[in-house]
Amino acid sequence: MKRSLISAALGALALSVAGVSTAQAETIGACLITKTDTNPFFVKMKEGATAKANELGIELKSYAGRIDGDSESQVAAIETCIADGAKGILLTASDTKGIVPAVTQARDAGLLVIALDTPLEPIDAADATFATDNFRAGELIGQWAAASLGDEAKNAKIGMLDLAVSQPSVGVLRDQGFLTGFGIDVKDPGKWGDEDDPRIVGNDVTAGNEEGGRTAMENLLQKDPFINVVYTINEPAAAGAYEALKAVGRENDVLIVSVDGGCPGVQNIVDGVIGATSQQYPLLMASLGIEAIAAWAKDGTKPANTAGKDFYDTGVSLVTDQPADGVPSIDTKEGMDKCWG
Repeated sequence: MKRSLISAALGALALSVAGVSTAQAETIGACLITKTDTNPFFVKMKEGATAKANELGIELKSYAGRIDGDSESQVAAIETCIADGAKGILLTASDTKGIVPAVTQARDAGLLVIALDTPLEPIDAADATFATDNFRAGELIGQWAAASLGDEAKNAKIGMLDLAVSQPSVGVLRDQGFLTGFGIDVKDPGKWGDEDDPRIVGNDVTAGNEEGGRTAMENLLQKDPFINVVYTINEPAAAGAYEALKAVGRENDVLIVSVDGGCPGVQNIVDGVIGATSQQYPLLMASLGIEAIAAWAKDGTKPANTAGKDFYDTGVSLVTDQPADGVPSIDTKEGMDKCWG
């Protein structure tokens, strides 16, 4: 991550941690709870939290679900953090509604709870949210796909590879953003799957991993073998979709778009697996989250939202080597320089 991006983000965030000395922070405990500990996105998030915690002398404990969707393990981790006397929790929730009672319990116990990447439902169930604008991330890849197809966008056959049947907020926002960017009426923006545009072949779920992406793509190809645009919730799912298409000789004539912008995902653009992806910055999310817990422990300061939004926006960039008119983007060289900073 370029120093300028980190400096700008830190300058914009209303945190006051300058007075927290290493000696003062030594007794501060913090928890990071992610959906899994294997997805590269969450690996990078843990890296950012760990580095910042070490810098500030904060004791960080990390927890994760066994798989994406394992909310029970996340609830148990919250209970452990409360019992341990932690000052704050950084959370990427698998079940954005179901985990709210546990989050409320933590806040009632005096912990600062910050949602990372995935907003809770309602969003103010957490003290703050540090995240990509996930709707905008989806919108960018939708706009790019439509612009890349040109007049043929009206004849597109679209496969939607979503996250989970429980429809966590991050999955809904990206899905609905993509369709909006592509120019499709989303009906109820609070859920996916109710659209009636004939260009949508169907939705299937992937659990955000490669195996799930491959299976979901196979299922949708059975519905319509002529799918030519594939939206994917993240890059592991995109990689699985590509393998399914390759198995039937369709890997070179289907446009795949995704969200994440990790280094492997940017490389997949270079290799022709993905046409474009929206890049997030999980290391920044996590490091700012640790800064916020330090400020909370020092004097009760809570982080401020980005102006005009109900969360703190950590930024998003469209990455592609095939820029489209009217859609702002960066190329893979810059994307590789920034990947998951």
